[in-house]
Amino acid sequence: MKNQRYIKELAEHFLKIKTRREVIAFLDGILSPQELVDISQRLQIVKQLKRGVSQREIATDLGVGIATVTRGSRELQKGKFKNVN
Repeated sequence: MKNQRYIKELAEHFLKIKTRREVIAFLDGILSPQELVDISQRLQIVKQLKRGVSQREIATDLGVGIATVTRGSRELQKGKFKNVN
């Protein structure tokens, strides 16, 4: 599948990035401002879920829909985000 190939290629580009400044510049260049906000919020959702914050509290705190938080919770239950603290 083409999309999987593109995702793997994207991952390879991330692995080549050496500094935080380079990561930010790459993300700034490849994502729209709203996409960057959305992705950073999703990381915060996962971090708060791992700390035991309720889904409703997270949704209110971040100004996102409960469905967005629930999606993060489902992915967390699947064993993803082990490297996120």
